[in-house]
Amino acid sequence: MYSDRINALPPYLFAAIDEAKDEMIAKGVDVIDLGVGDPDLPTHPHIVEALREAVLDSNTHQYPSYAGLPQFRKAAAEWCEKYKGIKLDPATEVISLIGSKEAVAHIPLAFVNPGDVVLYTEPGYPVYKIGTLFAGGEPYPLPLKAENNFLPDLDSIPADVLKKAKLFFFNYPNNPTSATADMAFFEKVVEFCKKNDIIAVHDNAYCQMTYDGYESPSFLAAKGAMDIGMELYSHSKTYNMTGWRLGFAVGNKALIKGLGKVKSNVDSGVFDAIQIAGIAALSSSQTCVNDANLVYEERRNALIEGLKAMGLEVKPPKATFYIWTPVPKGFTSISFAKLLLEEAGIVATPGVGFGDAGEGYIRFALTKPVDRIKEAVERMKKLQF
Repeated sequence: MYSDRINALPPYLFAAIDEAKDEMIAKGVDVIDLGVGDPDLPTHPHIVEALREAVLDSNTHQYPSYAGLPQFRKAAAEWCEKYKGIKLDPATEVISLIGSKEAVAHIPLAFVNPGDVVLYTEPGYPVYKIGTLFAGGEPYPLPLKAENNFLPDLDSIPADVLKKAKLFFFNYPNNPTSATADMAFFEKVVEFCKKNDIIAVHDNAYCQMTYDGYESPSFLAAKGAMDIGMELYSHSKTYNMTGWRLGFAVGNKALIKGLGKVKSNVDSGVFDAIQIAGIAALSSSQTCVNDANLVYEERRNALIEGLKAMGLEVKPPKATFYIWTPVPKGFTSISFAKLLLEEAGIVATPGVGFGDAGEGYIRFALTKPVDRIKEAVERMKKLQF
Protein backbone atom coordinates (compact mmCIF):
# COMPACT_ATOMS: atom_id res chain seq x y z
CA MET A 1 0.00 0.00 0.00
CA TYR A 2 2.68 2.50 1.02
CA SER A 3 5.58 3.73 -1.11
CA ASP A 4 9.06 2.31 -0.58
CA ARG A 5 10.23 5.63 0.86
CA ILE A 6 7.49 5.50 3.52
CA ASN A 7 8.18 1.87 4.32
CA ALA A 8 11.87 2.68 4.77
CA LEU A 9 11.20 5.28 7.45
CA PRO A 10 11.76 4.46 11.12
CA PRO A 11 8.91 5.35 13.49
CA TYR A 12 9.05 9.07 14.27
CA LEU A 13 10.65 9.33 17.68
CA PHE A 14 8.29 11.77 19.35
CA ALA A 15 5.16 10.02 18.08
CA ALA A 16 6.34 6.81 19.77
CA ILE A 17 7.05 8.71 23.00
CA ASP A 18 3.59 10.28 22.95
CA GLU A 19 2.00 6.85 22.56
CA ALA A 20 3.90 5.44 25.56
CA LYS A 21 3.06 8.53 27.63
CA ASP A 22 -0.64 8.30 26.76
CA GLU A 23 -0.71 4.67 27.90
CA MET A 24 0.62 5.69 31.33
CA ILE A 25 -1.85 8.56 31.61
CA ALA A 26 -4.69 6.17 30.74
CA LYS A 27 -3.59 4.08 33.73
CA GLY A 28 -4.01 7.10 35.99
CA VAL A 29 -0.31 7.95 36.35
CA ASP A 30 0.60 11.59 37.05
CA VAL A 31 3.12 11.96 34.23
CA ILE A 32 5.80 14.66 34.22
CA ASP A 33 6.69 15.16 30.57
CA LEU A 34 10.29 16.25 30.02
CA GLY A 35 10.40 14.66 26.59
CA VAL A 36 9.50 16.79 23.57
CA GLY A 37 11.05 20.26 23.32
CA ASP A 38 7.78 22.19 23.24
CA PRO A 39 7.87 25.34 25.43
CA ASP A 40 5.20 25.37 28.12
CA LEU A 41 5.46 29.16 28.40
CA PRO A 42 2.75 30.99 26.44
CA THR A 43 3.47 33.13 23.41
CA HIS A 44 4.24 36.66 24.57
CA PRO A 45 1.14 38.93 24.74
CA HIS A 46 2.36 41.62 22.32
CA ILE A 47 2.81 38.92 19.65
CA VAL A 48 -0.67 37.53 20.26
CA GLU A 49 -2.11 41.04 20.04
CA ALA A 50 -0.34 41.66 16.74
CA LEU A 51 -1.94 38.47 15.37
CA ARG A 52 -5.37 39.46 16.69
CA GLU A 53 -5.24 42.78 14.88
CA ALA A 54 -3.84 41.24 11.68
CA VAL A 55 -6.36 38.44 11.46
CA LEU A 56 -9.23 40.95 11.63
CA ASP A 57 -7.83 42.62 8.52
CA SER A 58 -9.38 40.92 5.48
CA ASN A 59 -6.28 41.77 3.44
CA THR A 60 -4.49 38.94 5.26
CA HIS A 61 -7.06 36.33 4.25
CA GLN A 62 -5.81 35.56 0.76
CA TYR A 63 -2.93 33.40 -0.43
CA PRO A 64 0.38 34.68 0.89
CA SER A 65 3.60 34.93 -1.08
CA TYR A 66 5.67 31.75 -0.80
CA ALA A 67 8.77 33.91 -0.20
CA GLY A 68 7.12 35.84 2.61
CA LEU A 69 5.83 39.35 3.11
CA PRO A 70 8.46 41.93 2.11
CA GLN A 71 8.09 43.56 5.52
CA PHE A 72 8.65 40.20 7.26
CA ARG A 73 11.80 39.54 5.25
CA LYS A 74 12.98 43.07 6.03
CA ALA A 75 12.36 42.54 9.75
CA ALA A 76 14.25 39.24 9.63
CA ALA A 77 17.20 40.87 7.87
CA GLU A 78 17.28 43.73 10.38
CA TRP A 79 17.12 41.26 13.27
CA CYS A 80 20.02 39.26 11.81
CA GLU A 81 22.13 42.38 11.45
CA LYS A 82 21.32 43.64 14.96
CA TYR A 83 21.73 40.38 16.85
CA LYS A 84 23.99 38.26 14.63
CA GLY A 85 26.11 40.83 12.79
CA ILE A 86 25.23 39.64 9.29
CA LYS A 87 23.97 41.90 6.50
CA LEU A 88 21.38 40.47 4.13
CA ASP A 89 19.34 41.56 1.12
CA PRO A 90 15.73 40.93 2.21
CA ALA A 91 14.62 40.46 -1.41
CA THR A 92 17.07 37.70 -2.35
CA GLU A 93 18.76 36.36 0.80
CA VAL A 94 15.74 35.82 3.10
CA ILE A 95 12.73 33.54 2.76
CA SER A 96 9.91 32.82 5.20
CA LEU A 97 9.36 29.29 6.49
CA ILE A 98 6.42 27.34 7.86
CA GLY A 99 8.70 26.56 10.78
CA SER A 100 12.32 25.54 10.23
CA LYS A 101 11.35 21.83 10.13
CA GLU A 102 9.84 22.22 6.67
CA ALA A 103 13.07 23.78 5.41
CA VAL A 104 15.10 20.87 6.72
CA ALA A 105 12.78 18.52 4.83
CA HIS A 106 12.65 20.60 1.64
CA ILE A 107 16.31 21.57 1.24
CA PRO A 108 17.43 18.09 0.09
CA LEU A 109 14.66 18.14 -2.54
CA ALA A 110 16.20 21.30 -3.98
CA PHE A 111 19.83 20.16 -4.13
CA VAL A 112 20.18 16.38 -3.75
CA ASN A 113 19.96 13.83 -6.55
CA PRO A 114 19.55 10.09 -5.93
CA GLY A 115 22.90 8.73 -4.79
CA ASP A 116 24.22 12.04 -3.47
CA VAL A 117 25.47 11.93 0.11
CA VAL A 118 24.14 14.23 2.81
CA LEU A 119 26.37 14.66 5.85
CA TYR A 120 24.69 15.42 9.17
CA THR A 121 25.64 15.52 12.84
CA GLU A 122 24.44 12.63 15.00
CA PRO A 123 22.86 12.50 17.52
CA GLY A 124 20.68 15.03 15.80
CA TYR A 125 17.26 16.14 14.69
CA PRO A 126 15.70 13.09 12.95
CA VAL A 127 14.50 15.13 9.95
CA TYR A 128 18.08 15.62 8.65
CA LYS A 129 18.08 11.91 7.82
CA ILE A 130 14.42 11.64 6.86
CA GLY A 131 14.54 14.60 4.48
CA THR A 132 17.57 13.05 2.83
CA LEU A 133 15.79 9.73 2.36
CA PHE A 134 12.75 11.45 0.81
CA ALA A 135 15.05 13.08 -1.74
CA GLY A 136 16.72 9.77 -2.62
CA GLY A 137 19.99 10.81 -1.02
CA GLU A 138 22.32 8.74 1.12
CA PRO A 139 22.49 9.96 4.74
CA TYR A 140 25.97 9.83 6.32
CA PRO A 141 26.08 10.58 10.05
CA LEU A 142 29.04 12.31 11.69
CA PRO A 143 29.16 11.10 15.31
CA LEU A 144 29.28 13.73 18.05
CA LYS A 145 31.40 12.55 20.96
CA ALA A 146 31.98 14.01 24.40
CA GLU A 147 35.75 13.87 23.96
CA ASN A 148 35.40 16.21 20.95
CA ASN A 149 33.03 18.55 22.81
CA PHE A 150 30.26 17.14 20.61
CA LEU A 151 31.75 18.65 17.46
CA PRO A 152 32.07 16.48 14.33
CA ASP A 153 35.45 15.24 13.12
CA LEU A 154 35.40 16.48 9.53
CA ASP A 155 38.77 14.89 8.84
CA SER A 156 37.37 11.40 9.51
CA ILE A 157 35.10 11.30 6.46
CA PRO A 158 36.32 8.75 3.86
CA ALA A 159 37.38 10.11 0.47
CA ASP A 160 34.75 8.10 -1.42
CA VAL A 161 32.01 9.61 0.78
CA LEU A 162 33.34 13.14 0.32
CA LYS A 163 33.36 12.68 -3.43
CA LYS A 164 29.57 12.13 -3.40
CA ALA A 165 28.73 14.62 -0.61
CA LYS A 166 26.39 17.44 -1.58
CA LEU A 167 24.98 18.82 1.68
CA PHE A 168 26.05 19.17 5.30
CA PHE A 169 23.43 19.71 8.04
CA PHE A 170 24.81 20.88 11.39
CA ASN A 171 23.21 22.51 14.42
CA TYR A 172 24.76 24.69 17.15
CA PRO A 173 23.59 25.32 19.81
CA ASN A 174 22.92 21.63 19.40
CA ASN A 175 19.85 19.51 19.85
CA PRO A 176 20.05 17.14 21.70
CA THR A 177 23.53 17.56 23.26
CA SER A 178 23.25 21.31 24.06
CA ALA A 179 26.82 21.73 22.77
CA THR A 180 27.92 25.07 21.37
CA ALA A 181 30.35 25.94 18.58
CA ASP A 182 32.70 28.89 18.24
CA MET A 183 33.69 30.91 15.19
CA ALA A 184 36.86 28.84 14.73
CA PHE A 185 34.71 25.75 14.11
CA PHE A 186 32.45 27.63 11.71
CA GLU A 187 35.49 28.85 9.77
CA LYS A 188 36.69 25.25 9.54
CA VAL A 189 33.28 24.24 8.14
CA VAL A 190 33.53 26.97 5.49
CA GLU A 191 36.98 25.77 4.45
CA PHE A 192 35.83 22.14 4.41
CA CYS A 193 32.70 22.86 2.34
CA LYS A 194 34.51 25.06 -0.17
CA LYS A 195 37.24 22.49 -0.65
CA ASN A 196 34.74 19.68 -1.25
CA ASP A 197 31.99 21.64 -3.07
CA ILE A 198 29.42 21.00 -0.32
CA ILE A 199 26.45 23.17 0.63
CA ALA A 200 26.47 24.07 4.33
CA VAL A 201 23.12 24.27 6.13
CA HIS A 202 23.27 25.53 9.71
CA ASP A 203 20.15 24.87 11.77
CA ASN A 204 20.20 27.77 14.25
CA ALA A 205 16.86 27.23 15.98
CA TYR A 206 18.22 27.56 19.53
CA CYS A 207 20.54 30.53 19.10
CA GLN A 208 18.66 32.85 21.48
CA MET A 209 18.12 30.31 24.28
CA THR A 210 21.34 31.12 26.12
CA TYR A 211 22.57 31.40 29.72
CA ASP A 212 25.39 32.71 31.89
CA GLY A 213 26.15 35.58 29.51
CA TYR A 214 26.83 33.32 26.52
CA GLU A 215 26.05 34.74 23.06
CA SER A 216 25.63 32.29 20.19
CA PRO A 217 27.37 33.30 16.94
CA SER A 218 25.96 32.99 13.44
CA PHE A 219 27.63 30.59 11.03
CA LEU A 220 27.10 33.15 8.26
CA ALA A 221 29.34 35.59 10.15
CA ALA A 222 32.31 33.34 9.33
CA LYS A 223 34.38 34.59 6.41
CA GLY A 224 33.18 33.06 3.15
CA ALA A 225 30.12 31.37 4.67
CA MET A 226 27.70 33.31 2.47
CA ASP A 227 29.39 31.77 -0.58
CA ILE A 228 28.38 28.22 0.32
CA GLY A 229 25.83 28.35 3.09
CA MET A 230 22.45 29.10 4.50
CA GLU A 231 21.13 29.34 8.05
CA LEU A 232 17.73 28.43 9.46
CA TYR A 233 16.02 30.45 12.19
CA SER A 234 12.85 29.62 14.06
CA HIS A 235 10.30 31.61 16.05
CA SER A 236 9.31 28.39 17.83
CA LYS A 237 11.73 28.30 20.76
CA THR A 238 12.87 31.94 20.80
CA TYR A 239 9.34 33.35 21.12
CA ASN A 240 7.37 30.33 22.41
CA MET A 241 5.62 30.00 19.04
CA THR A 242 5.92 26.27 18.29
CA GLY A 243 2.30 25.92 17.23
CA TRP A 244 2.37 28.99 15.00
CA ARG A 245 4.81 27.44 12.49
CA LEU A 246 7.03 30.37 11.57
CA GLY A 247 10.70 30.82 10.79
CA PHE A 248 13.03 32.04 8.08
CA ALA A 249 16.04 30.92 6.09
CA VAL A 250 18.87 33.28 5.18
CA GLY A 251 22.05 32.97 3.18
CA ASN A 252 23.46 32.61 -0.30
CA LYS A 253 20.88 33.90 -2.77
CA ALA A 254 21.20 30.96 -5.16
CA LEU A 255 20.54 28.55 -2.28
CA ILE A 256 17.60 30.61 -1.03
CA LYS A 257 16.23 30.63 -4.58
CA GLY A 258 16.54 26.84 -4.80
CA LEU A 259 14.62 26.36 -1.57
CA GLY A 260 12.05 28.86 -2.86
CA LYS A 261 11.52 26.81 -6.02
CA VAL A 262 10.57 23.79 -3.92
CA LYS A 263 8.31 25.81 -1.65
CA SER A 264 6.50 27.54 -4.52
CA ASN A 265 5.50 24.11 -5.81
CA VAL A 266 4.57 22.34 -2.58
CA ASP A 267 3.26 24.96 -0.17
CA SER A 268 1.44 28.29 -0.33
CA GLY A 269 3.56 30.22 2.15
CA VAL A 270 2.96 31.40 5.70
CA PHE A 271 -0.40 32.99 6.62
CA ASP A 272 0.16 36.75 6.40
CA ALA A 273 -1.32 37.41 9.85
CA ILE A 274 1.21 35.06 11.42
CA GLN A 275 4.02 36.82 9.58
CA ILE A 276 2.77 40.16 10.94
CA ALA A 277 2.88 38.68 14.44
CA GLY A 278 6.36 37.42 13.63
CA ILE A 279 7.40 40.96 12.73
CA ALA A 280 6.22 42.11 16.15
CA ALA A 281 8.37 39.41 17.72
CA LEU A 282 11.48 40.35 15.75
CA SER A 283 11.11 44.11 15.90
CA SER A 284 9.98 44.68 19.49
CA SER A 285 12.04 44.63 22.67
CA GLN A 286 13.72 41.27 23.28
CA THR A 287 13.16 41.50 27.03
CA CYS A 288 10.58 38.74 26.67
CA VAL A 289 13.29 36.42 25.35
CA ASN A 290 15.61 37.27 28.21
CA ASP A 291 12.81 36.73 30.74
CA ALA A 292 12.05 33.29 29.31
CA ASN A 293 15.73 32.37 29.47
CA LEU A 294 15.80 33.23 33.19
CA VAL A 295 12.91 30.81 33.71
CA TYR A 296 14.72 28.04 31.83
CA GLU A 297 17.96 28.80 33.68
CA GLU A 298 16.25 28.29 37.03
CA ARG A 299 14.83 24.98 35.78
CA ARG A 300 18.23 23.97 34.39
CA ASN A 301 19.91 24.58 37.72
CA ALA A 302 17.26 22.65 39.65
CA LEU A 303 17.47 19.60 37.40
CA ILE A 304 21.27 19.57 37.23
CA GLU A 305 21.55 19.85 41.00
CA GLY A 306 19.24 16.86 41.37
CA LEU A 307 20.95 14.74 38.71
CA LYS A 308 24.36 15.40 40.22
CA ALA A 309 23.06 14.39 43.66
CA MET A 310 22.11 11.04 42.09
CA GLY A 311 25.62 10.59 40.73
CA LEU A 312 24.80 11.32 37.10
CA GLU A 313 27.43 13.11 35.00
CA VAL A 314 26.10 16.39 33.69
CA LYS A 315 27.46 19.82 32.77
CA PRO A 316 25.32 22.98 32.82
CA PRO A 317 24.61 23.83 29.16
CA LYS A 318 25.22 27.36 27.92
CA ALA A 319 22.31 27.16 25.48
CA THR A 320 19.10 25.30 24.47
CA PHE A 321 16.60 24.01 27.01
CA TYR A 322 17.89 20.45 27.08
CA ILE A 323 19.96 18.46 29.55
CA TRP A 324 21.98 15.69 27.88
CA THR A 325 23.40 13.19 30.32
CA PRO A 326 24.90 9.68 30.24
CA VAL A 327 22.57 6.99 31.54
CA PRO A 328 23.60 5.02 34.67
CA LYS A 329 25.81 1.97 34.26
CA GLY A 330 23.94 -1.14 33.26
CA PHE A 331 21.28 0.71 31.25
CA THR A 332 20.75 1.44 27.60
CA SER A 333 19.14 4.74 26.70
CA ILE A 334 15.83 2.97 26.01
CA SER A 335 15.87 0.83 29.15
CA PHE A 336 16.58 3.88 31.33
CA ALA A 337 13.84 5.91 29.62
CA LYS A 338 11.49 2.98 30.19
CA LEU A 339 12.43 2.82 33.89
CA LEU A 340 11.78 6.54 34.31
CA LEU A 341 8.38 6.33 32.64
CA GLU A 342 7.09 3.09 34.16
CA GLU A 343 8.49 3.47 37.68
CA ALA A 344 8.54 7.25 38.16
CA GLY A 345 6.05 8.62 35.62
CA ILE A 346 8.73 10.77 33.96
CA VAL A 347 9.01 11.16 30.20
CA ALA A 348 12.56 11.64 28.90
CA THR A 349 13.94 11.00 25.44
CA PRO A 350 16.33 8.07 24.88
CA GLY A 351 19.49 9.21 23.14
CA VAL A 352 19.36 6.44 20.55
CA GLY A 353 16.20 8.06 19.19
CA PHE A 354 18.48 10.75 17.76
CA GLY A 355 20.65 8.17 16.00
CA ASP A 356 23.05 5.40 16.98
CA ALA A 357 25.61 7.93 18.23
CA GLY A 358 23.12 8.94 20.93
CA GLU A 359 23.19 5.54 22.60
CA GLY A 360 24.21 5.75 26.24
CA TYR A 361 22.58 9.14 26.81
CA ILE A 362 19.19 10.54 27.70
CA ARG A 363 17.70 13.99 27.06
CA PHE A 364 15.55 15.97 29.44
CA ALA A 365 13.64 19.02 28.15
CA LEU A 366 13.13 21.90 30.58
CA THR A 367 9.48 22.26 29.66
CA LYS A 368 7.80 22.07 33.06
CA PRO A 369 7.73 24.51 35.99
CA VAL A 370 10.54 24.31 38.49
CA ASP A 371 8.34 22.69 41.16
CA ARG A 372 7.48 19.83 38.77
CA ILE A 373 11.15 19.45 37.88
CA LYS A 374 12.02 19.20 41.58
CA GLU A 375 9.26 16.62 41.98
CA ALA A 376 10.72 14.65 39.06
CA VAL A 377 14.09 14.71 40.84
CA GLU A 378 12.53 13.38 44.04
CA ARG A 379 10.85 10.57 42.09
CA MET A 380 14.13 9.64 40.42
CA LYS A 381 15.94 9.55 43.75
CA LYS A 382 13.64 6.71 44.81
CA LEU A 383 14.66 4.53 41.87
CA GLN A 384 17.38 1.94 42.12
CA PHE A 385 20.15 2.67 39.58
